Amino acid sequence: MSITVFVAQRIHTMNPAYPQAEAVAVRDGRILAVGSRDEMLAWGTEDGGHGEVIVDETFADHVLLPGFVEAHSHAMVGGMWTLPYVGFFDRSGPDGRHWPGCKTIDEVIERLRAADAENPGSEPLVAWGLDPIYFDGERLIADHLDGVSEERPVFVYHVSGHLATANNALLRSEGIDRDCPTPGVSRKPDGEPDGELQEPAAMSLATAAFTKLRNAFAGDDVIWNYAFEGRNAGHTFITDLGTTQLRDAEQLERWQRVVHEPGFPARVMVAAGPGFGGGGDPVELAAMTVKLRGESTDRLHFGIVKLILDGSIQGFTARVTWPGYFRPPAGGEAEGHSEVEDSGHGLWLLDPNEMANIVGAYHQAGLTVHCHCNGDEAAEVFIEAVEQCLLEHPRWDHRHTVQHCQLTTPAQYRRMAAMGMCANIFSNHIFYWGDQHRDITVGPERAARMDACATAEREGVSFSFHSDTPVTPMGHLHVSWCAVNRRTATGQVLGAEEAISVDSALKAATIGAAHQMKVDHLVGSIETGKFADFAVLNEDPYEVDTMLLKDIGVWGTVLGGEKQPAATRQSAAVAD
Repeated sequence: MSITVFVAQRIHTMNPAYPQAEAVAVRDGRILAVGSRDEMLAWGTEDGGHGEVIVDETFADHVLLPGFVEAHSHAMVGGMWTLPYVGFFDRSGPDGRHWPGCKTIDEVIERLRAADAENPGSEPLVAWGLDPIYFDGERLIADHLDGVSEERPVFVYHVSGHLATANNALLRSEGIDRDCPTPGVSRKPDGEPDGELQEPAAMSLATAAFTKLRNAFAGDDVIWNYAFEGRNAGHTFITDLGTTQLRDAEQLERWQRVVHEPGFPARVMVAAGPGFGGGGDPVELAAMTVKLRGESTDRLHFGIVKLILDGSIQGFTARVTWPGYFRPPAGGEAEGHSEVEDSGHGLWLLDPNEMANIVGAYHQAGLTVHCHCNGDEAAEVFIEAVEQCLLEHPRWDHRHTVQHCQLTTPAQYRRMAAMGMCANIFSNHIFYWGDQHRDITVGPERAARMDACATAEREGVSFSFHSDTPVTPMGHLHVSWCAVNRRTATGQVLGAEEAISVDSALKAATIGAAHQMKVDHLVGSIETGKFADFAVLNEDPYEVDTMLLKDIGVWGTVLGGEKQPAATRQSAAVAD
């Protein structure tokens, strides 16, 4: 039995009772003590004490924080990198490979043509990462994708996960025509489909392509790559929020096996849920989740539920209240714009009239419900459902959480605080879509108060923030930078009054997220008894200029006392 003492330039513990230290002692994968170097050495006494002390000075010039906790991401990112990336922003895969962004429609078509030439055939060509809102003057449609192929089906999955765009060959092969009654099939002014498929009901009409996409999300390597992306950004605890169908025995077995393989670099929470559009009996799903919660291990956790109530703001499918969207695209709206009711303010993916009953099934089972609510109307429906559940079945410490929380109002935050609800805020939107939200989707005033971390903090709501990878890259340093600086991609400040301090941001990235997951007794701070999980940074986030926060290098992580170095960017492996 031995004790490893990690010595660092500085340790920020996120424990307000002991905020900083210079060394941390680890035994059996847990934190034995934290403090000065001499205090840690005292744990190994002359007669053996608690064990032989081994001093590890690997991090003598680095800064340690609790391992970042990602409370909203998707394991499918591990499979995305098997498909061509056509997103607007540069990204790096879990192996460090760099993919330049496609800044124009022509560059998207060029990337797809290259992929078609590299892997020719008749099966659908599937790519990911697109968001047409970045292309000035026009929205990518089927006619554009015909420039890739007029015979081979082409299916491009949007980065939001809520839309896709197909070429005319795919529309023909799947029988998606002017008579198609499915909500979410976007149309030209003449009534013909334009190639954009909004939300799952419409996307799933592209049967062969959608099947290929989903097949890319299966396999052991998907889970490994997901964890590698987290490790590369300093995360030791990641949450697969609603990707996995835990009722699928094969998917469940894969998680239970892979996460416990030697060298796996993260702890994982896997949420249960009905997926897009609901489905299944919530009482049965609640019972299954309670059973799985009892099977949780140190590495793999169960016990939360994910519901998806609305769509995406940049896709114009999130449920927003009056006056609706600022500048919705001319034409191209889906016929039968909502799966439940047609109001022109976005799509309901669950029946809002049933939310109290749906949430109630999980609430009464003692589970925590995390609900996707991009729009303020969606947040209102979920908050009302929780309020009704608490009136009928009072329960303390439920931690029901509004996920994304993008347009949540101050009044809604006050109600959330009164009921003990949490917020997981999508701060990355400030950078990735802030300019578009201001100029196109919701207008200047609402955009300035989006992703309102300062309001959540002021109103006493426990909050964290997230990447929602693969929607945006996993990395809490970037998400923190967004919450602190609120800079858009063009460098504009969007709602300076909603900025928070570096300290508040780092707490949201660690102990705040751990609280939401109900694992704050295990991770989220560096203190005796918790898992020895650390983020290892090259610079001190409390010391650098706040504008450089996102640029701090990540050495890697420590998980249970084991060092997990990050993959570095491979300059020789650059995507064309």
